[in-house]
Amino acid sequence: MANVTVIGAQWGDEGKGKIVDWLAARADAVVRFQGGHNAGHTLVIDGTTYKLSLLPSGVVSGTLSIIGNGVVLDPWALRDEVARLEAQGVSVTPDSFAVADTCALILPPHRELDGLRESAAGKGRIGTTGRGIGPAYEDKVGRRAIRVCDLEHLDSLDPQLDRLCVHHDALRAAFGREPVDREALRSALAEVAPFVLRFAQPVWKRLKTVRRAGARILFEGAQGVLLDVDHGTYPFVTSSNTVSGAAAGGSGLGPAATGFVLGIVKAYTTRVGSGPFPTELDDAVGQRLGERGHEFGTVTGRKRRCGWFDAVLVRQSCAISGVTGIALTKLDVLDGFDRVRICTGYRLRGKVLDYLPAHAADQAAVEPIYEELDGWAQTTAGARSWADLPANAIKYITRVQELIETPVALVSTSPERDDTILVRDPFED
Repeated sequence: MANVTVIGAQWGDEGKGKIVDWLAARADAVVRFQGGHNAGHTLVIDGTTYKLSLLPSGVVSGTLSIIGNGVVLDPWALRDEVARLEAQGVSVTPDSFAVADTCALILPPHRELDGLRESAAGKGRIGTTGRGIGPAYEDKVGRRAIRVCDLEHLDSLDPQLDRLCVHHDALRAAFGREPVDREALRSALAEVAPFVLRFAQPVWKRLKTVRRAGARILFEGAQGVLLDVDHGTYPFVTSSNTVSGAAAGGSGLGPAATGFVLGIVKAYTTRVGSGPFPTELDDAVGQRLGERGHEFGTVTGRKRRCGWFDAVLVRQSCAISGVTGIALTKLDVLDGFDRVRICTGYRLRGKVLDYLPAHAADQAAVEPIYEELDGWAQTTAGARSWADLPANAIKYITRVQELIETPVALVSTSPERDDTILVRDPFED
């Protein structure tokens, strides 16, 4: 039986939470392998809504849930999120949840620096969530991070603090800010350490044991491929690799463990924050998509930009990330449109392209080439089989998979876990 790696194949917000929760009920372990608490997932189970930012989606169903070493961890955000879930009746214990002891921590100076940079960037603003993700990854690769395992050795933290503060103090001085208050930081870490250390362990070792026992492992990515720091719409990207290959390094298991790669794709396109968006609709149609899809960020609450489905971008994402099959979500948002459009290519200064160019200026300048299909009046909400779908909705799905050169494995027709059409079982592939 295969393991499954789930990634977003657009700019994030594709509905990964519901799909991962649906799969997690059939998995033995769920692993987050990159990102931080800037990635929001909303689950709706038996009418109850759970909003997650950092915890793997499997935690709600009681599946072993692991935060891998590729994640940057805000320990205070983790504590708050666990408290919110426990208030909803979800038990989070060391038996069901583990954190890699090598995770780099997001600290208050990271959050502050994130905000200072964005405020000063003017037209160059990236549109970050302001949660310190980027600065934390910078410190990780700069070898000055404080990691989860350091929380057990706070008495010998001075060398790490020296490396961290000499860097941050110089940056803070440029913004007219005081140096990092080292003692306040040390005290804050000492206060939160007992909570985090309850869950800390070498998760690669635990996953090795789980895998050897023949268990099913579900790898859960954050954001989407188009926000990948190498393959996305740079510089309007996140600070980590969001492609499926990151699951190997970010979990401590080798690439052979990643298994079936499931790309989550909305039936239309959305984006939060700044950056190019070829099919964006700044009109009544875009407004309708946003209202029907309830397009507001789980983490930030920001209104998402909306547009028609972009097959060029999804085909590119699927190729880059080795997607085996897609899960198409939010099909019901297109219910009631007389005509629907799919972007099949771009024009750039008179030239037709079948890919998104690398440079930000070219990405902003491309014009979408559309193919138009008949819409459908009947509802697709809650459908659980092909027989429940209107004929034109099936034609739309068929055309999408032709254009992106990747088969549809699942179709999600509402936020509810069971409103899912299974075409190809990733765990049985």
